[in-house]
Amino acid sequence: MKITSGEYIAKFLKNENVEVVFGIIDGTYQGLIVGLKKEGIRLITPRHESSAAHMAGAYARVTGKLGVCIASNGPGVANVLPGVTVENAEGNRVLLITSSRRTGIGYPDRGGTYQYFDQVGVISNISKYSVTTPHIDRVPELIKKALRKSYSGRPGVVHFDLPENLMNTKFDFPELQKVSTYRLNYRLHPTKEQVVSAAEVLLKAKRPIVHAGSGVLHSGAFAELKEIAEMLKIPVVTSWAARGVLSEDSDFSIPMIHIDVNNKARKEADAVLVLGSRLGETDWWGKAPYWNTPDKQKIVQVDIDEEIIGNIRPVEVPVLADIKAFLEDLLIEIKAKVFDHFPERASFMNDLKKAVKKDREKLDKKLQDKNSPMITAHVPNIAQKVLPEDSIVVFDGGNSAVWGNFFHKVVKPNTTLSTFKFGMLGAGVGQALGAAAAFSNRQTYCIIGDGAMGFHPQEIETAIRNDLKPIFFVICDRQWGMVKMTQQFAMKPIKTMIKKELSSDETINTDLGEIRFDKLAESMGAHGEIVSSPDELQPAIERCVAADKCAVVHVDVDHVKHMWAPGLMNFKAMHQEPKGK
Repeated sequence: MKITSGEYIAKFLKNENVEVVFGIIDGTYQGLIVGLKKEGIRLITPRHESSAAHMAGAYARVTGKLGVCIASNGPGVANVLPGVTVENAEGNRVLLITSSRRTGIGYPDRGGTYQYFDQVGVISNISKYSVTTPHIDRVPELIKKALRKSYSGRPGVVHFDLPENLMNTKFDFPELQKVSTYRLNYRLHPTKEQVVSAAEVLLKAKRPIVHAGSGVLHSGAFAELKEIAEMLKIPVVTSWAARGVLSEDSDFSIPMIHIDVNNKARKEADAVLVLGSRLGETDWWGKAPYWNTPDKQKIVQVDIDEEIIGNIRPVEVPVLADIKAFLEDLLIEIKAKVFDHFPERASFMNDLKKAVKKDREKLDKKLQDKNSPMITAHVPNIAQKVLPEDSIVVFDGGNSAVWGNFFHKVVKPNTTLSTFKFGMLGAGVGQALGAAAAFSNRQTYCIIGDGAMGFHPQEIETAIRNDLKPIFFVICDRQWGMVKMTQQFAMKPIKTMIKKELSSDETINTDLGEIRFDKLAESMGAHGEIVSSPDELQPAIERCVAADKCAVVHVDVDHVKHMWAPGLMNFKAMHQEPKGK
């Protein structure tokens, strides 16, 4: 079939069941844009390429499908780099397609080339895979290789670069093949021996736990995890990124926000089933004193990426497999065994749940504060009560994300988005739009600070233009709160503890001016609200929903109380290397 490379790529994406692509249009990939329209693939164009990457990443995470974004040579690719860095770090399956200058003047640069830099060289260091196409007849080979890389191991960003003259040139391309002819499209199952060994460890343990990572989310193993927890009477803790893989209403869920309780579970467990987690820094590297020592704690580690297995700790049973496939096989194995009802595990579970209840009651005392400007805790608490249970919530970075997480209960799997690995300010704007594009019939909302919203406020217009209807709760404290708190403790810790806040001349450039985000939203065609007390918030949310379009709620919060977010000491401790083995 004689068509442009861009049209071939569009047909290729259609063959991969891609329904939407995110990115800004440009003449360098005119052939691709035309092809997307012919194939019925929706193109959503943001106002900044970085947002396109975040939209694709969020879309991939909430749907389990491939997220696709595009960026044009030079400036467009430079703009997309922050989004690539974040979405790759978060482990979201994204295909980035870029144009580059015509063949012969780049790779390497002949010197003085316009709108050119080593795009593949740069992106190769922040992605799973990055490749450019030297000749038009290699387009089918290399786009297939990019997808093969995408679906192997831990998800992330893969990059396919195509010079503009090849993108828009016609060529006699071969007919498209079935997906199964060039990449694996089935789940990798464990061996029988691995399943038997894992079952033996879990059945013999007195105080086993599950530590679930984002691999559970990517494999969609929510039902299997729930069944395993209930069958084995086993508590489930999670990495930050895996929060909500098990409903926090479950008797066996130990929510991530109860940090001390999570540490207690990990420290007292004699066996741990690690599912799709790298045991990274926010998991305390799997080390004592936050975990039990290897001589007292057996690890069964299951991961799709073999480089992760045994990387941090010695492993009793290493399993290279898809999480859902492993749990399906494990359930069959366990059901075939004759075992008691684990009476010795009940007291362990009860102790953990009592500790969770006590911690929750302590946290919820903050909700008794009804003053104006309000304490930030009311925003996630009231939003969750008013909005549907299947709503997708996005927590942007900084203190706003901390408050959001501590006062939101995840009851539906895969309904929480953030940049847990990268803590990227501003990414939540694009993520909210990506989630809204994925599920137009569900409510999406984002809790974001005024500093972070300042990174990408223009995407409100993107939402309006593309009929996306997220609600943004902009937490306005007019400061870089988390940084300000760090400065205060570094400069005058005793005075900070006593006064709770230093004067503006005792900190360095941490204060911000006010932006009326409700008015800014209205200027772009969105619905705007401003609130400062808890009593005003529920009716404001109800008006946002009734408006039936993108909405922004400007929330004035007490700036001092906002700085003193829950879990601050744990957050500081996380950045210190545990002294145990």
